[in-house]
Amino acid sequence: MTHAVDLPGWAHTYSGKVRDLYVPDGSDAGRALVQAHGDVVLVVASDRVSAYDHVLSPGIPGKGVVLTQLSLWWFEQLADLVPNHVVSTDVPDAVAGRAMVCRRLEMFPVECVVRGYLTGSGLAEYQTNGQVTGIALPAGLVDGSRLPEPIFTPATKAELGEHDENVPFETVAAQIGQAAASTLRQLTLAVYGRAEQIARERGVILADTKLEFGTDPTTGAVTLGDEVLTPDSSRFWPADAWQPGRAQPSFDKQFVRDWLTSTASGWDRAADTPPPALPADVVERTRDRYLEAYERLTGRHLSL
Repeated sequence: MTHAVDLPGWAHTYSGKVRDLYVPDGSDAGRALVQAHGDVVLVVASDRVSAYDHVLSPGIPGKGVVLTQLSLWWFEQLADLVPNHVVSTDVPDAVAGRAMVCRRLEMFPVECVVRGYLTGSGLAEYQTNGQVTGIALPAGLVDGSRLPEPIFTPATKAELGEHDENVPFETVAAQIGQAAASTLRQLTLAVYGRAEQIARERGVILADTKLEFGTDPTTGAVTLGDEVLTPDSSRFWPADAWQPGRAQPSFDKQFVRDWLTSTASGWDRAADTPPPALPADVVERTRDRYLEAYERLTGRHLSL
């Protein structure tokens, strides 16, 4: 299914679960973009929402704006640690606020995950063998436990509709080289350390996050790309509600996941059938959570 819209100077090239990519077209406007910015792509965040490897309907109004504006804010906070791929926010009116002109990177085939707290797939692995991607952890940890120190737990990138697979650091090093793998680990932990501190000062726990890096072909520098530190790529928890030993309330699509797995939805996750449409109250509450995450973290008001 294509989600393309007509954007002057840009040609649609790809649609993911949430984002759409465009490249300069052959028109005068497209050639002007290349002349001004070089080899770039337009990254457009949609209002689509996905869960359990399904794109759901309806979308979450304003979600694309929240994801883009929050990523841009984080890129500013991290600029002294690592360069990012953003070139310009001068984008067509039809996607204003939810799009970025970005330098095309040579992406590393690795999801750079860092965990400061134990939950999700990391918890499941820990409960099996006391480790996460080969990193041994202390006994007695529970869902939501803060780890002694953040750990780098990379994953291989999966095809659309498939699950990423957590892998040991050594697997990444064998795939992309020891030096590159070490650089990604160091940058990922540095970004998490900065972001965790900023979030904590605002009453928010950053439990874990997923980052993506690539090499800038013009400078050779390892560069932060894609989205960064949004509710779609990170687990943010309200610090005043944190209680290890249970699932934590979260600034993301928790309401969507909870409803889908409840009897109210009537959906069998194990069956090969698409989920039903989301109820209006689930959409509204999810929208409010995304917006609250933005405003808590940035201290800014966002009009949608």
